Amino acid sequence: MIRLFVLCLSLMMSSTALAEDAQSIDNLQQFASLIRWSGVAASFFIILGAWLFLRFIQSIVDGVSSQFAQRRMLMQKLQSFFQFFIYMSTAVAVFMLSFRVDDRVLALIGGTIAVSVGFALKDLTASFIAGLTVMIDRPFQVGDRVTFEGHYGDIIAIGLRSVRMQTLNDDIITIPNNKFLNEVTVSGNYGGLDMQVVIPFYIGMDQDINKARDIIQEAASSSRYIHLPKPVVVLVKQTITDNYLAIQLTCKAYVVDIKFEKLFETDITLRVMQEFRKANIIPPTIAIQSKLA
Repeated sequence: MIRLFVLCLSLMMSSTALAEDAQSIDNLQQFASLIRWSGVAASFFIILGAWLFLRFIQSIVDGVSSQFAQRRMLMQKLQSFFQFFIYMSTAVAVFMLSFRVDDRVLALIGGTIAVSVGFALKDLTASFIAGLTVMIDRPFQVGDRVTFEGHYGDIIAIGLRSVRMQTLNDDIITIPNNKFLNEVTVSGNYGGLDMQVVIPFYIGMDQDINKARDIIQEAASSSRYIHLPKPVVVLVKQTITDNYLAIQLTCKAYVVDIKFEKLFETDITLRVMQEFRKANIIPPTIAIQSKLA
C-alpha cells in the first residue's frame, strides 16, 4: 500500500514538472514569435549609424567650441538636445523593427512604464511635499546666507523640487527639498540685510589685553561696512592652542549687508594687525618657538 502511494506521488510530481516545462517552453515560443529577426539585424545597423552620427556631432561641437569660445555653452546645450533626441528615436526605431506589436506587447510596455514612472515619481513627490513644508515653515528665505551640510552661501531660489544656493566662490549648488527635512540649516541673517560676523584674534599672555581690546573695538566701529545700530562686542578668554596658552579676543560685529561679509572681515583684520604692530602687541611667542623647535 505504501509503495503504491509513493508511486502515485512520484507520478504526480513528474506530471507537474512536465507541465511546468511545457508551460516554460510555450512561453519561450510565444516570446520568440513576437521577435522579428530580420528587424533585429536591421536594428544593428541603425544603432551603428546613430553612434557614428553622435561621433560626428561631437567632432563638430569640439571644432566650433575651439574656434569660437563664446559659443561653447550654446553648442553644448544643442548637443545635449540632439543626443537625447537621437537616443529616443533610435530606441523607438529598434523596438518597432525588432518586435511585432500587439495587445500583449502593449500591456507589457504599459506595465513596465507604470512601474518605472512610479519609482521615478517617488523621490519627486517627496521633494514636492518637502518644498511645500519649506515654504510654509520657512527655515530660511530667498536672500538668506545659510550653512547646510558644509556648504555656505546665499539662497537664490526656492522651488517645489529643489533649493539653489550660490556659494561665496560663485558656485551654484542644487539641493533637493527633502534634504532639509532631516538636516540642520543655519541662517545667518534670516531675512535681514545685516548679519553678525565673528572674527577671532590671538595675542600672548603677557600682552596688554585692554589695549588690544580697545584696538579691536575701534577698528570694528570705524569700518565702512559696520552696521552701527547694533552693538560691537569684543569677548576675551584664555584658550589652549597646540598645547600653549593664549589670549583669544573675539570680535562680534554686524555687517551692513551680507554681501560685504568678507570685505568687512578683511577690513577689520587689516586695521587690527596694523594697530597691533604700532602698539607692539604680538601673538603668542610660544607658537613661534614650538615651530622653530
